[in-house]
Amino acid sequence: MQPFIKADEITKTYGQTLALDRVSFEVNQNEIFGFIGPDGAGKSTLFQIMTTLLIPDSGSGSINELDIAKNYKEIRSIIGYMPGRFSLYQDLTVAENLKFYANIFGTTIKANYELIKNIYDLLEPFSKRKAGDLSGGMKQKLALCCALIHQPKALFLDEPTTGVDPVSRTEFWDNLTQIKHLGIPIVVSTPYMDEAIRCDRVALIHKGRILKMDTPQKIIAEFSATVLSLSNIDKHQAREAIKNLEGIESIFAFGDSLHITVSKDNSSIIDNLRSTLSSIIPDYKLSEITPDFEDCFLQLMKEEQNV
Repeated sequence: MQPFIKADEITKTYGQTLALDRVSFEVNQNEIFGFIGPDGAGKSTLFQIMTTLLIPDSGSGSINELDIAKNYKEIRSIIGYMPGRFSLYQDLTVAENLKFYANIFGTTIKANYELIKNIYDLLEPFSKRKAGDLSGGMKQKLALCCALIHQPKALFLDEPTTGVDPVSRTEFWDNLTQIKHLGIPIVVSTPYMDEAIRCDRVALIHKGRILKMDTPQKIIAEFSATVLSLSNIDKHQAREAIKNLEGIESIFAFGDSLHITVSKDNSSIIDNLRSTLSSIIPDYKLSEITPDFEDCFLQLMKEEQNV
């Protein structure tokens, strides 16, 4: 089956800065594909290229078998795009923004109302409120409605939940799942590791390079090390004491604790770790935990930096 969205060896530089380094991926219909990575990873540049707003230095891409360079006008008519910053007209009301975007695409709110109904039902009480006066969560719901109003064949959402409260983030992802089931492929980027689990497949991206691409479940299952949680400590003191111990692969802060990654064959490593900690932090707590998606991503980033 031909992928609906495809990128092949896309590269982009800004002066001496390499923003994207031979990025390739494919997205099928009925799929949410996530790009997971920190700020500056290249996510926005990639989305701007795939939505025909930027031209890559090299490489190619297609959407519904339309080339992103040769067929950019056709592509713009069949995709919905939410940029990273809220880009609707802040002085227009909710209803006016929707009507404006429907007019741009030669359609009406009524014609495609069923597609946005579940989202717009939450917005309707604020239909006369200016977009600039909406909360962060409501702004994103309005932006999603505007991206859907012309019944696009694919959606590109660049960090759509950044700065949005946890409840609104959950509601937004519930909406994306409903949209996916309508046969609209969704490409979404996020810096939030917990949102990766909501995707069917993900690409972990850092400094313009894809570190790994698979389902979130497989990425976690393939994590080959042991993760220890160290708590009831002064994080700085503990890190300084153990950072140079043999066998410790990485140390990252997680809330009030440290996550320490060691190799699977680790009994002597853990004994040495406990001995070192006991001499300076008598009441520490150390336990083995199941790695989560963030542990996997941080470890892959460290491995990339050591190459």
